[in-house]
Amino acid sequence: MKNESPLVAKGKTLGIIGAGVMGRTLLRGLLDSGLITKSQAWGTAKTESSCETAARELGVPVELEYEHRLKNTGMLLICVKPAQAAKVMAHLRESGLPKDTLMVSIMAGLTRAQLEDLLGTANPWIRAMPNTPCIVREGMTVICAGTHASDAQMNRAQRVFQAVGLCQQVDEMYFNAITALSGSGPAYQYLIMESFADAGVRVGLPRHLALTLVAQTAVGAARMVQASGRHPASLRDDVTTPAGCTIGGLLMLEDGKIRSVLARAIEEATKIAGSLGEPKRS
Repeated sequence: MKNESPLVAKGKTLGIIGAGVMGRTLLRGLLDSGLITKSQAWGTAKTESSCETAARELGVPVELEYEHRLKNTGMLLICVKPAQAAKVMAHLRESGLPKDTLMVSIMAGLTRAQLEDLLGTANPWIRAMPNTPCIVREGMTVICAGTHASDAQMNRAQRVFQAVGLCQQVDEMYFNAITALSGSGPAYQYLIMESFADAGVRVGLPRHLALTLVAQTAVGAARMVQASGRHPASLRDDVTTPAGCTIGGLLMLEDGKIRSVLARAIEEATKIAGSLGEPKRS
């Protein structure tokens, strides 16, 4: 909005630690939306080649050595794997990270308390869990505030993820379940769409046509749920005519216990998400 304060203050920058797919996606969304300019952005990656690739793609500095940029960094997005967290936090602390830099983590499994302990400073932290549809600006992200994060800082973080989709503030107690449901969810949707497309081929459709039908049907059904505000069961009833083909197909899905299988998948993924931040045993 026009009356909102800048995402980063004048003279400050926004940095990305881990300019992989998601890091580049977030930065591209911020640049495309005009929330920051290229002169306000920088990043780093693990290798020289990955730095060069990201810099060429985004048009901003992406370098192995970034310590000199920290003193003017107003917001830092941490987009590395959880296993790299301790090393990255130690390096930031030793490199003189300013105490007022807003830290935003997208690392799965690491709690706010763990992030604060790893860094060992009073920097404000915000924990986020985005998903890969952020790449096409249809992401779903949830965020929660750490001990020192203010409402204004939460608003700034929310604007980051709204540049690539929807963003909602939630209690941290829900993060493992959300990681399983929306974080891992695209993979389950792809499997379902692949299965439907294969079924279309089985009954005589060309594969490219089957996949087009399946993908657009999934998009349309999802938007019906969002736009109508109605329960999916009610929308399903609209399609299910007496003695029709839809009810026959639904009965086959119920025979296959589709509800319980999908629920068990989310349950298992939630358990694993809860263990991601635990120290690995040698």
